[in-house]
Amino acid sequence: MGSVMPPIIEQPMAAANAAAASFAALEAKLDYLDPADVELVRRAYRFADQAHLGQLRHSGEPYITHPIAVAAQCTEWKLDAHALMAALLHDAMEDCGVTKADLVEEFGAPVAELVDGLTKLDKLQFSTREEGQAESFRKMLLAMARDVRVILVKLADRLHNMRTMGDMPRSKWGRISTETIEIYAPIAHRLGLNQAYRELQDLAFRHLKPWRYVVLAKAVHKARQRRRDLIQKVQAEVLAALTDAGLTAHIIGREKTLYSIYRKMDDKHLSFAQVNDLYGVRVVLPNTISCYTALGLLHQLYKPVPGRFKDYIAIPKVNGYQSLHTTLVGPASINIEFQIRTDAMDLVAEAGVAAHWLYKAGKTEGGDELGTKWLQSLLDIQNETRDATEFWEHIKVDLVPDAVYMFTPKGQIMALPQGATVVDFAYAIHSNIGDHAVAAKVNGEQVPLRTELHNGDVIEIITAPVSTPNPAWLGFVRTGRARSRIRSHLKGLAQNESRELGEKLLAQALRAEGVGQPPGHEETDEPLWDKLLRFTGNRTREEMMTDIGLGKRSANMVAKRLVTMLAASGVRPDALMLTHARYTAHENLSQGAVILDGAENVSMKYATCCRPIPGDGVVGYLGRGEGLVVHTDDCAVARRLQNKDAERFITVSWADEPVRAFEVGVVVTVVNGKGVLARVAAAMAAAEADIVHMGMTDEAAQDALDLRFVITVRDREHLDTVLRQLRRTQSVLRASRIMPAAG
Repeated sequence: MGSVMPPIIEQPMAAANAAAASFAALEAKLDYLDPADVELVRRAYRFADQAHLGQLRHSGEPYITHPIAVAAQCTEWKLDAHALMAALLHDAMEDCGVTKADLVEEFGAPVAELVDGLTKLDKLQFSTREEGQAESFRKMLLAMARDVRVILVKLADRLHNMRTMGDMPRSKWGRISTETIEIYAPIAHRLGLNQAYRELQDLAFRHLKPWRYVVLAKAVHKARQRRRDLIQKVQAEVLAALTDAGLTAHIIGREKTLYSIYRKMDDKHLSFAQVNDLYGVRVVLPNTISCYTALGLLHQLYKPVPGRFKDYIAIPKVNGYQSLHTTLVGPASINIEFQIRTDAMDLVAEAGVAAHWLYKAGKTEGGDELGTKWLQSLLDIQNETRDATEFWEHIKVDLVPDAVYMFTPKGQIMALPQGATVVDFAYAIHSNIGDHAVAAKVNGEQVPLRTELHNGDVIEIITAPVSTPNPAWLGFVRTGRARSRIRSHLKGLAQNESRELGEKLLAQALRAEGVGQPPGHEETDEPLWDKLLRFTGNRTREEMMTDIGLGKRSANMVAKRLVTMLAASGVRPDALMLTHARYTAHENLSQGAVILDGAENVSMKYATCCRPIPGDGVVGYLGRGEGLVVHTDDCAVARRLQNKDAERFITVSWADEPVRAFEVGVVVTVVNGKGVLARVAAAMAAAEADIVHMGMTDEAAQDALDLRFVITVRDREHLDTVLRQLRRTQSVLRASRIMPAAG
């Protein structure tokens, strides 16, 4: 391996001594490994030390002190020798010209794979642009799911970088701290690494908002001085009560982190003086029975705060955390949160998935019940969602859950984020159950699918083979899993519609360029299509047409390119057709307009700002990736879009006989009085208009108030009939259609 090593550079004696001392400190922590594994870690250190020779950190220390510190953090989580070797070598490929093949030869494939995974993560830059961040996060998940040790070493790396952030240029603080608080801290939380989670949050807070951090730290220090005696008194009283009952307990006083105090003040608009649960006491006992006995004794000693008891032992959190939580009113009326748990639970609470990390024959034990289940669910979402930004939106919710626990009829416990609905529950059980859900029972009672679930609910899902996901579900589902499945299904449905729309739009754009029809499907036309597909970056003709229909590709640009290619092969535009296209370009309707008959599904939407109905002048806006959105031609929103994005507007027109009724907004001003709403509803029913939604102004005590309705009508003529009927109704002052405000 001599050829791999960088040239030897004389290292100052003090720096060499510092590196050796820090490795000696690491070696002292390897007592849980057998001698052969310790020797492997030593070899990795020697290789990394040679590779980083002459490199310094921003602080002026030898660079090797950083990999050693990362490995030392990994020993806190009792990671195996391969993970520690990867921690020592994690920057060697990136910074020192060492290749993966070199590492395979020197240390074997498993270590090389880990280092390669970490190197890829280090190359990811979470830019401020959402797309870059999303794509980076997707890559990270793939590395994590292959081997969760990759993210454990990465978290250790991030912890050390955050601890030494003060040595880095201040210009980098904001980006790295934001990335830490939004991504790495939540991942640590989901994997149950609570100590790392709290420290990452506090370090990021310290560098993102230095002034607030300092002010808060001073306030907490003053409060600590005042209340130290109080906490010591509480600890003594609790220990005495538990000892008298024959329980052996280990009691630890703890403070809320500065970041959690800041979040509480910010979220609830509290002053520091109003945050009265700064302190906590952890009671660690030998077994589960002792935990419940201690809970009873504590409730006798101090008064519990109602609604602040949580049993995470019987129903663990999704990351495996178990503990009893109760908030008690201690001396001087100070609220103190108690966490009661066993030694084993305490280990899991602080180290999470790492507490169970035993590698035997390349397999993990215990990881599956903890964070790795979550990783697997995110991989499922990644398989269904090819768009990186959309994927990022799906998993944001799952990263910071506030879990609710409910049961299947057979008693199986399911954990979902706060605000989850029946549909989320159905998809959590199985994708097929979610896809075919038609109804549900919660605690034995029939409920709508949008019903929000609560702790302890028993949910039974009723399915039907013919049922499919409803687009309206996207308006209320809470979990990324459900959202990605529904979108995936709807995209499948939209493929055919979008392809047909894309074909129409391309034909229309070609006519504007003087070409009557696109090339056919003959063998002689294949080279032309292949060339065009290389230009658009699509794999197939169908995919290109779908992209045009969804607004991801411009029909005009594709048409111009196709015309250029045809010209190169000797096909000239039709001069008569070109003249006609230019002559009629200013007209509202032209040959090849998209016809609207109301039968459209997911590839075509009617804008809710202006709610177009047959008889209205209309325009079509091809949103990026949204398909076609139809507006009225005098809609203020459409005009703003036209000024900004005129080339994305296409010609649309109504069919002679639309196949359904259309929604439209109306406002009815009435004299407030008894029975008015009933009379207005009766007038609408008499005019054959169905009410979809209704709202009113809050000023119920006023003489006149506005009633706002969304109703269904066949066309403008039908709407005029409804409005005339309303104006003739007793107590109605005015009735008109709702249109978006200009501006």
